[in-house]
Amino acid sequence: MTDHHLFETFHLGKLTLSNRLVMNPMTRCRADAAGVPNPLMAEYYAQRASAGLIITEGIAPCANGKGYARIPGLWSSAQVQAWKAVTSAVHAAQGVIFAQLMHSGRVSHPANMAAGAKIVAPSAIALAGQMYTDALGLQDYPVPQAMTEADIAQAKAEIVQAARNAIAAGFDGVELHGANGYLLEQFLSPDTNQRTDAWGGSVEKRMRFVLEVARETAAAIGGDKLGIRLSPYGTNAGMGAYPEVEETYLKLLPLLADAGLVYVHIADHSAMGAPPVPLAFKQALRKAWPRTFFIGGSFEQASGQQAVHDGLVDLVGMGRAFLANPDLVARFKKGLPLNAPDADTFFTPGAKGYTDYPVAAV
Repeated sequence: MTDHHLFETFHLGKLTLSNRLVMNPMTRCRADAAGVPNPLMAEYYAQRASAGLIITEGIAPCANGKGYARIPGLWSSAQVQAWKAVTSAVHAAQGVIFAQLMHSGRVSHPANMAAGAKIVAPSAIALAGQMYTDALGLQDYPVPQAMTEADIAQAKAEIVQAARNAIAAGFDGVELHGANGYLLEQFLSPDTNQRTDAWGGSVEKRMRFVLEVARETAAAIGGDKLGIRLSPYGTNAGMGAYPEVEETYLKLLPLLADAGLVYVHIADHSAMGAPPVPLAFKQALRKAWPRTFFIGGSFEQASGQQAVHDGLVDLVGMGRAFLANPDLVARFKKGLPLNAPDADTFFTPGAKGYTDYPVAAV
């Protein structure tokens, strides 16, 4: 048990967070077709700068990794330049912001990608179902290309360069998106990684890509500026539990710690219908991680405070509550009611359901 409170400052590496509340990464699809952020995005993040830590929506590190319509990137000079306006706005509001790098792997469609980009994954296994595209509406997921050694080296290098670009754009750090069925998790899961070479076939080989990305990114920008998001038991994008799921993550965390990463961020989507991450497993992950540990999703104020009090987490991640309440921290402190999120505008372009949520009258 601890006496820690949600509203006290917290030291994350060399950074001082104003409180223990984290704004979870949430895809918002407000960038332009070339993945360039716009002034509306700067306004959106700056409105929420009272969070102890903001983690951006998933940002594509490269053209091959841009799966969804209107998600931003961090590979072109135009994108980097545009992100500077976002980070400047957040810093002017005394906020701390990390860029989440999300290579979507097989979760993609050519209609959402630049000409010449290709859909790559550990194995040539298509995701069931359909993806929305602005140009063609709903489309079946294509079969991805199984990555060659050259493709793997390229993807690693592109993620590392995107992390460098993030720091150049003024971000305080980077989160690797190793969750929710995207490329890093596609390597971890035997359902999507059916390779029999050095990158698959055993728990240790399936971990290799994630570990090399983490090590090389930490070497490039500093481990104190690097975290990772993981989603054991997650069901997004065709994922599911498998017999070695707990073994995989309990082996992975100490190796990520050795790489110097500053935090591990566990995604818990049980409030959205996914299977709950067992409490005993959460506790085991917490014990396996020597630095900042937090869980995002399925928390309200009271349950988040309880998790901090119990020592389960250092920080508490919240998504939709921050989306709908730019002044969430102030509302929590004053016991004020919360705005409800508008699901119809989660992924639509424009200000509606993005920058127009009201702050509470004081």
